[in-house]
Amino acid sequence: MSTLPPRAGRRCHNALNPLHSSLYFSPDLGKEFGGLGIVDPTAVYFATRAAAMGAVGAGTVTATFYNFNHALVSQHVPAIWDIASPAAVLDARLRAADATLRRLLGDEIIASPEMAEAASLALRATEGCTRHARPLYAAHAGLPVPDEPHLVYWHAAGLLREHRGDAHLAALLAAELDPVEALVSHTATGKGMAIGWLLSTRGWRRADWEAAAQRLRERGLLTAEGALTDEGTALREGLERDTDRMDLGPYEHLGGPGVARLTELGRGFLATAAAAGAFPSSATG
Repeated sequence: MSTLPPRAGRRCHNALNPLHSSLYFSPDLGKEFGGLGIVDPTAVYFATRAAAMGAVGAGTVTATFYNFNHALVSQHVPAIWDIASPAAVLDARLRAADATLRRLLGDEIIASPEMAEAASLALRATEGCTRHARPLYAAHAGLPVPDEPHLVYWHAAGLLREHRGDAHLAALLAAELDPVEALVSHTATGKGMAIGWLLSTRGWRRADWEAAAQRLRERGLLTAEGALTDEGTALREGLERDTDRMDLGPYEHLGGPGVARLTELGRGFLATAAAAGAFPSSATG
């Protein structure tokens, strides 16, 4: 039984992940990857997140990213590794993270004792992560820890992101939700991204979306109007609880006071980054 307050790990993740993930929407990332010769936004995303696994093929990316159409992945992978090696991608990614954090947070926060404290806490939490059956986390866990505190914080937040993400995919698989059903049911919670944006970035067609919605209706998870039924709501809530349970290790390792402090610091950084326009509205539903 956990010694932490309910959903403490989830709240901490939610305080850290948006700032880490802001890199994917950052002009600094496009600038760095443009210098490598990777200019397509989808290719940039695949390269950024997959490079830690090495020069993998489309099958590995499709399996580990879960909700992308394999046909879309195959348009870019493994061709991106002919343009830039995974090592070059990882170097460019770290340079972009440095530029993004400095732009969003400012030099004062970057050099602050609070950033150093947050970096130490986040990295300590990762000591409680596990590699088995967590391919994206395990790949990123093999990368060197950066030297500067703000990059340590970004790196550790990424490890925690992928650790939770791998757990969530296990929960989706156990719930027998395929990639598009996962997207449709999440959107039906009201917390998902805009449908048009999901279709364009994940490579699915409107017909794929409607077919997945029909399958969910046949399972009694979705109403004719596209809202979650009581059973569908229970399934989605169960998915989050299962993810929390499988992702508990790093937060138990850090302990209640450490988790509370890391959450507090992360929320403070988020407020500053949000004021600087870190989080685009185009992806929100």
